[in-house]
Amino acid sequence: MRKITHKSHVPWVIGAALAVITIAVFCRVATFDFITYDDHSYITANPRVQAGLSVKNIVWAFTSSHASNWHPLTWLSLMLDCQVFGPDAGRLHLTNLFFHTANTVLLFILLLRITSALWASAFVAAAFAIHPLHIQSVAWVAERKDVLSALFWFLTMLLYVRYTERSSIGRYVLTLFAFALGLMAKPMLVTLPVILLLLDYWPLKRKDSLTRLLLEKLPFVFFAGVSSVITLVVQAQSGAVRDIVKFPFDIRVINALVSYVKYILKMFWPVNLSVFYLHPGRSLHFSDAVIPTLLLVAVTVLAIRFARTRGYLLFGWLWYICTLLPVIGLVQVGDQAMADRYTYIPLIGLFIIIAWGLPELLARYVFRKTVLAIAAAAVLLAMAVSTCMQLGYWQNSITIFERAIEVNPNGRFAQANLGVAFLRKNSYDDAIVHFEKALQIDPCDAMSHLNIGVVLFRKNKIDEAVSHFEKAAAIDPCDVPTRLNLATALAKQGKTQRAIEQCDEILRIAPGRSEAIELRRQIIQQQQRQ
Repeated sequence: MRKITHKSHVPWVIGAALAVITIAVFCRVATFDFITYDDHSYITANPRVQAGLSVKNIVWAFTSSHASNWHPLTWLSLMLDCQVFGPDAGRLHLTNLFFHTANTVLLFILLLRITSALWASAFVAAAFAIHPLHIQSVAWVAERKDVLSALFWFLTMLLYVRYTERSSIGRYVLTLFAFALGLMAKPMLVTLPVILLLLDYWPLKRKDSLTRLLLEKLPFVFFAGVSSVITLVVQAQSGAVRDIVKFPFDIRVINALVSYVKYILKMFWPVNLSVFYLHPGRSLHFSDAVIPTLLLVAVTVLAIRFARTRGYLLFGWLWYICTLLPVIGLVQVGDQAMADRYTYIPLIGLFIIIAWGLPELLARYVFRKTVLAIAAAAVLLAMAVSTCMQLGYWQNSITIFERAIEVNPNGRFAQANLGVAFLRKNSYDDAIVHFEKALQIDPCDAMSHLNIGVVLFRKNKIDEAVSHFEKAAAIDPCDVPTRLNLATALAKQGKTQRAIEQCDEILRIAPGRSEAIELRRQIIQQQQRQ
């Protein structure tokens, strides 16, 4: 592997090429629309974000638990976009692409600076830039938190390397500040202190005592701990952390072990990707975890065995294992088993193993450089083609959920969200077809009952709408939108007393809810007129 100096012009050319390739592969996102999954919470139905930056909205960004997350920097980023561009889907997508391109170049600069391995660093950065598993993070506006937090991840690592070259309080505080900003974009950075410790081992090979290195990371660990606590509290309050009865600990562990291996398989063979992979729940058995566990243990033992001579093995493997830990499902958030977007940072570890390991495996082969160059070009071309092909599915809500149904015809989540997409286009008949399919898969899908009720209400079929609203309320008694719709429909039927009772129930569940207070006032006025 050829070593180069930082004064060479070659890295600048490669950095520019990486940026051009990234933009070329993803530039179509400028024509993409928002999707009904999360984009409504983050932008299209979020008046705070759409209103742009203001003192009141900045305070909201730092105090809100909206969308089951605490990530004020992400909110501020989206607000700034809306203030400059308005809630324009194409331009917000381009901002995501800008951050992803910057991340690609920063990753290349980071790896080159700490290893001086030009082509290995370029390969890792290129794979990061165009791998199909990273489509979600770029083509989904709501995943602004992914690309923004990664920017601060790489900046923190670069600042840390600068600090290790010449230690000073100023450099240390600046590194810690970048880390804190990253946590405020997405708490995924909680594992970064461990990665910094791994960085000390390889490739920096710092000679300081282990005690000093550990003490050096304590402020980072403290910030990560605070971020973790805030995240857990926010998600518990919002109901995003699933009930332990639904996903018992043994099921979560089995799913985590299986997912670790599935992500690796998807890295090598990224087909049948979907916006959502439903958690298999209790259909998982202990036997499902046997082979994944053996594979994970075997690779870990191998990495430790060769740690002295091939530090990149342990570094890359533990990077992958540790950075996936917060999202691997041990603390279950939502109903997904896994998600492509969770690989945005973790896959870098596996790319490093490949980029440094293959040249070493072929060290004695005469045509090693030629073979590696051809292989790298072929792999990257295959990635680019695959990403270009699969990127089109993210054009809008209908295309992404039709693709999800294609991948998994029995997916209740995709059917329900495709119904929502048609509902928002006022294609009521198409919407009901998909809501009913969702209910065939899961009769206890409260949201589909609610949405069918909304369609029927708009078609002035009030009695049928009330029936579906009541079914939704019976399945999920604490869902405020369901009870608001039920109260509205009951009032339309002339059953004002029952409608007032629904409003009172909402105020019991969510005291001070302004929509319920206003609706209750209107219903009382209606009752008085009668």
